[in-house]
Amino acid sequence: MRNIDHSGHLGQSLREHLDSLTWIDGTADPVLALGRVYPAGFKVEPHSHNRVQLWFARRGVVLVATADGRWMIPPGHGLVIPAGLEHATEMISDVEMHSIYVEQPVGLTRPRVVEVTALARSLIEELVALDIRPLSARRQKLVMDLLLDEVWQLPERPLGLPFPGSERLARLCRHFLDEPAAQAGIDDWAGELGMSRRSFTRFFRAETGVSFVTWRQQACIFASLPRLSRGDPVTAVALDAGYENIAAFTTMFRRMLGTAPSQWAKSRAA
Repeated sequence: MRNIDHSGHLGQSLREHLDSLTWIDGTADPVLALGRVYPAGFKVEPHSHNRVQLWFARRGVVLVATADGRWMIPPGHGLVIPAGLEHATEMISDVEMHSIYVEQPVGLTRPRVVEVTALARSLIEELVALDIRPLSARRQKLVMDLLLDEVWQLPERPLGLPFPGSERLARLCRHFLDEPAAQAGIDDWAGELGMSRRSFTRFFRAETGVSFVTWRQQACIFASLPRLSRGDPVTAVALDAGYENIAAFTTMFRRMLGTAPSQWAKSRAA
């Protein structure tokens, strides 16, 4: 296992990334674990692995792009990337990443966003820290076996926020995530891009695969997660996101994550 911690130059990050690719593809262990700290703005060009990767954003926000789409992964969640699938990444903020690499199971054909449970987080951390805190061979095998069982039971979440390829539209989307507004209108965004309402609606769906309204709802919840995980009051988060009342925010949050925002925040602090 390898724990690479850096927040310095992009060139160093790139060299260590290339070294890691060689290590991942050349090691026979049933579970590989890798820890990294990436600086904001760091980009990894399209590449693939000969194993399934669980890209776990322990802290920070990352944009992962494949031929099937683009996902922004919030803290506490991960993207399961099938073996052989080409993907690129971009760090939207400083990111602490823990990834594991395992053999491809039958039936995994597409990326999926999952919530990384407390048990999975703890097991991954045990493996990432092996260079610092070695385990006995027996304990290491037990940790790997339990993690292999747990990773395929991680709950799938609709949090892989679709992201456009168009740079102009991507800028608007990123600004929205910094300053979410539940009541943001189509006409405002269309005007920013110099488009008619009808043209913008078609363009947005073509770029993201969803309607503007659906994306806006998802993005508001997405943007709330880092603040909730820091312990900010639910009411303040909801009002700052443009919701008129806490009930509307809670309803949308529960629809997407299956739990109330207050309960979700407690689980992140556990």
